[in-house]
Amino acid sequence: MRCVIARFPFDLTKSGVLESMKGVKPEPVTGESVIIWRRHYPVKQVGQVITRQDRRDFSAGEVLRAMAGLGFTCRTLPEADPARIESPLQRTSAMLGAPMSV
Repeated sequence: MRCVIARFPFDLTKSGVLESMKGVKPEPVTGESVIIWRRHYPVKQVGQVITRQDRRDFSAGEVLRAMAGLGFTCRTLPEADPARIESPLQRTSAMLGAPMSV
């Protein structure tokens, strides 16, 4: 599959990626990841290994699209729950506690 990562064209194959990642120890995952050989690799680590470029030169989205196109399972960051905004009245009521039933 031909894809562009960091403005450079690459002809990637699933077997080529598997061969490149053989023997590479996965770093701790803190964001998006790719599952290769039943291991979770950070997207930027995979991109660095397969392109031999610095991680700052490409985005995680470029590598995610390429890996998904090759048939790898990709995980993205979960959507954050929106912060619950309380009014000053609600905050004060919570601090004072619930009213007692008589």
